[in-house]
Amino acid sequence: MRIVRYQTRNDQPRYGWMLENKVGAIEGDIHGEYRRLEADLPLAEVKLLAPIQPSKILCLGRNYAEHAREHAVEVPKVPLIFMKPPSSIIDPGETIVLPPQSQQVEHEAELVVVIGKRGRWINPADAGEYILGYTIGNDVTARDLQRRDGQWTRGKGFDTFCPLGPWIETELNPADLMITCHVNGEMRQMASTRDMVFHIEQLIAFASSVMTLEPGDIVMTGTPAGVSPLCAGDLVEVAIEHLGNLSNPVAAEPEHR
Repeated sequence: MRIVRYQTRNDQPRYGWMLENKVGAIEGDIHGEYRRLEADLPLAEVKLLAPIQPSKILCLGRNYAEHAREHAVEVPKVPLIFMKPPSSIIDPGETIVLPPQSQQVEHEAELVVVIGKRGRWINPADAGEYILGYTIGNDVTARDLQRRDGQWTRGKGFDTFCPLGPWIETELNPADLMITCHVNGEMRQMASTRDMVFHIEQLIAFASSVMTLEPGDIVMTGTPAGVSPLCAGDLVEVAIEHLGNLSNPVAAEPEHR
């Protein structure tokens, strides 16, 4: 099932599901009991929003060996986790804003895991029971600030630095999916999820050994090699096989007086 979060005209955002190119509302809790109403609303008549509102965004650094190599750093011996604030999330089609503090903002195409139920000290063999589904993310990064600060909060945490969507796919095998990123139609990143250093079950087990994972939390699983700068006027498109396409324009932040 494809779960969406959507809005029509001036109505409040709500969860729904997709059948071909139509959307039906979901009543109840997507992490618990719910029922699907008829899918009778044309997709063209709704605005798709970021498909989940997480309490936390967990991210994995250097989880593709070639990405570590392009930055001349070692592949970590254990998963390297960091966090982005939920305020960084934007919808499909919403604009990535380049902050004036940075001169080098880059894209990072990623497969994103959506947690389905609360868990702590999750066994890797049981990790699948805690997954609601998968979506697409872009871990936008101010690379110069990341390097300058020595830690990653500022470089990863600006508003608009986490495009997410367009939906959550609940029936997906993440073992060997092609991830691509295009900027203005030019290929920048391409790799398979099979190239991950630490796989999804390991990531969930490791993260849950540190903190409780809550329903709706997301785990961004790392980016392949090929990250490169974004400029005002660009269009960045992240695509994942069998999952869809996440597209966002890029603009400079207006001057603040």
